[in-house]
Amino acid sequence: MDVTQENAAVNGSRRLSPQEIADILRERIRGGHLRAGDRLPTQAELSEEFGVERGRVREALRALQEDGLLSNVSKGSPPRIAQPTRNQNEPQPTMVGLAPRLTEAFSARNVRVDVTCLTAETLMLALGEPLRQIHEGRIRPESIDLRILLPSRDIDLAFPVPVEGRGDDDPVHGRWLAQRNAQGHVLRHNLLSLRSSHGIDVRVTFRALPFTPPVKLYLLNGTEALIAYYMLSRREETSDSGTLDMYDVLGSHSLLFSFETSTGQRDAAFVEQSQKWFDALWETITTDLTLS
Repeated sequence: MDVTQENAAVNGSRRLSPQEIADILRERIRGGHLRAGDRLPTQAELSEEFGVERGRVREALRALQEDGLLSNVSKGSPPRIAQPTRNQNEPQPTMVGLAPRLTEAFSARNVRVDVTCLTAETLMLALGEPLRQIHEGRIRPESIDLRILLPSRDIDLAFPVPVEGRGDDDPVHGRWLAQRNAQGHVLRHNLLSLRSSHGIDVRVTFRALPFTPPVKLYLLNGTEALIAYYMLSRREETSDSGTLDMYDVLGSHSLLFSFETSTGQRDAAFVEQSQKWFDALWETITTDLTLS
């Protein structure tokens, strides 16, 4: 059985944040487990499932409502999954727009995806849809080559950082590093399992950046570039070890802009230059990254 972020989070001892709950529900919607018109479970049922208080569930539902994924949101009854209304060419929150673009990219015979990001969380969750379609036999690539650039563990990250400044033992950096490694392991495991289950030639490679990326970039089969800005804000996160007050980003909420070579000369130039930028980083100042 594949390890998923959903199972790892729900079954673990750490309480899920509202953002993590929203991401899990988004994955269920994208994966078809929750379809347009379906009612969500009640807040009480979701609170019991995720092992959190109702306040966290309400925050997660508000985030889904802001993304246009829920309708009939009221105090009287559980909301319904909204009918899709967005034009796929319009900028969308990364958590909404990335999965269908990855699914289309994975429909190619030989898949090549290059990614620059702060952690692999959004990518890991968005890959759930193309992986599901592979397991269902709806798409069948012969090879998958995924290259990922992540910040090195040895640098002073620009974000996330404690509001009060870094100390000798920085819990915010430790939290980021643990997430970076855990999400990378899950992503790599789920992709490499396609070798034995479907005979697909899969390669997943990580390299370490010597700086904090201000944007997340996804390059798909050399024909499309997706880019989103990391929006910095102050937020608190409560865990068993205490409350972290930090400047952090919620990359899944950032608007994702798409540039395709087929759209015109301007977009084609952006895709080409983005690929050259990634390749230059990969081949020069980045270093081998081992997920501990």
